[in-house]
Amino acid sequence: MMPSTSSIIAGEESVVPPLASVSGESSVSDMTQTVHFSSGNPRIGETRGVMHLFPDDAVSSSSSSSSSNLPIGRNPLVCVLGVPNHMTYADFCQFCGSFIQHILEMRTVRNDGIENRYSILIRFDSQESTDTFYQHFRGKQFNSLEEDVCRLLFTLDVQFTGYSGSIDHTQPSAAAPIEQPTCPVCLERLDQDTGGILTTMCNHSFHCSCISNWPDSSCPVCRYCQQQPENSVCCVCQTTENLWMCVICGVVGCGRYKGGHARRHWEETEHCYSLELETQRVWDYAGDNYVHRLIQSKTDGKLVELNSHGSLSKDGCGSCEYSDGGMTDALLNSKVDMIISEYNELLQAQLENQKQYFEKLLQNVKEETEQKVSEAASKAISQRLQKLQTRFDRCVKEKQFLEDLNENLVKNKDVWSTKITEMEARFGKPGPDYPNLLCRG
Repeated sequence: MMPSTSSIIAGEESVVPPLASVSGESSVSDMTQTVHFSSGNPRIGETRGVMHLFPDDAVSSSSSSSSSNLPIGRNPLVCVLGVPNHMTYADFCQFCGSFIQHILEMRTVRNDGIENRYSILIRFDSQESTDTFYQHFRGKQFNSLEEDVCRLLFTLDVQFTGYSGSIDHTQPSAAAPIEQPTCPVCLERLDQDTGGILTTMCNHSFHCSCISNWPDSSCPVCRYCQQQPENSVCCVCQTTENLWMCVICGVVGCGRYKGGHARRHWEETEHCYSLELETQRVWDYAGDNYVHRLIQSKTDGKLVELNSHGSLSKDGCGSCEYSDGGMTDALLNSKVDMIISEYNELLQAQLENQKQYFEKLLQNVKEETEQKVSEAASKAISQRLQKLQTRFDRCVKEKQFLEDLNENLVKNKDVWSTKITEMEARFGKPGPDYPNLLCRG
C-alpha cells in the first residue's frame, strides 16, 4: 500500500501536520470508517484508493456552531458523498459559492458499488475554512427542486492503493526536474496559491474558474463523461433481453423470440444486417444466416477470424496444423484475401441496396413535393380567378349604373330643351339683361 497523503491530486507528501502530533491517534483511527474509491477512465487507466472518514455520529447533533462539536483530530480535508451524476462540475462549483476562494484542490472520485453518484474530496487552505464550510453545507439541498442533500464527512486520511491501465505510471527519478502541470483551458500553471484546482473523474486537472465555464459533465480534454450511458433497450417494447442492433443505422430492437422488432425494422427499411449485442454476431435477414467472418480483437484491436464455434483460432487456420511455416503463411494469406473479397462483395451489395432504397425515398419525396406544388399552384390560381371574377362583376355593375345615368341625363336634356323653346316662344328671345332679371326674380 502506498503511503498516506492529503494531497489528493498528485499523491505527494502530506502537507497537513501528521496525525502523531494529535493526542489519542490510535483511538481516532479506530473511530473512522473506510470507503474504497477509484478514479480515471477505465479504458485508459484507473487509480484506486481508500478514504478514512469520520462517521456521522462523530459530530454532535447540537445546533451550536462551536468547533467543540466537531471531531477531534480532523484535517482541512472533507468528502462530499453521493453527489448526483447529473450535477456537473460547473454546478458544484456554483454550489460551493464563496468558499471557492478557500479551496486548494478538489478531486472527483467514484465509490465502489454506488452507481449514478460520485464523491468529491476537497482540501481547504485552513482548518477554520473547513469547519465553516462543513457547518454551512452539511445537510443542505443541492437545489430546491430535488430532495438530495449534501452529505459531508471529515476525512482523516486518503491512501492510494494501486493503478491499473495501459499507461506507464512509473515515478520519475529524484534527480530529474519536475515540471509543474498546466491547465489545459488557460495554459497557466496549476498553482494552488493562485486558485483552486479541480481534478475530474478521468484524472485531468483544471482551475476551478476554468472548469466553471464548461457546460456539461464531460472532460474538456478526453470527453470522458461521468454520466455513464444507460443499458440498451428495445426502441419499441423497452425490453433488455435478446437485443439486436442494426449495423446500418444503429436502431436497437428485440429478436424474433421476443417482440420481433429488429426483424420488423428490416422489413420497413431493408437494413438486412443486424448485430446481436450479447454475442457480437452478425445476422443477415436476406440470406437468413450468420455472415460474420472477422471480429475485432479486444487485446490489440486487430481484425481476427472467428471460427464456426465462436472462438478465435490461434493461427487463423482452424484445427489445421502444418509443419511447413511457409505453407501455413500462404494458406493464411489466401484465406484472409478470400475473406476480404467476400466482405467487400457483401459491403458492395449492401451499399447498392441502400442506394436503391434511398433513391426510392428521394423519388417519393420528389413526387410528394411536385404534388404539393401542383395543389398549391391550383389553389393560388383558383383564388386569383375568384378575385378577378369579383372585380369583373363590380365593373359590370358600375358600367350598367353609368349607362342608366347617361340615359336619364339624355332624357332630361330633351325635356329641358323643349321647355326652353316654349319659354322663348312665349316671352321672346332673352336680351342682355336676362340674367339680371332672373336674379331679381
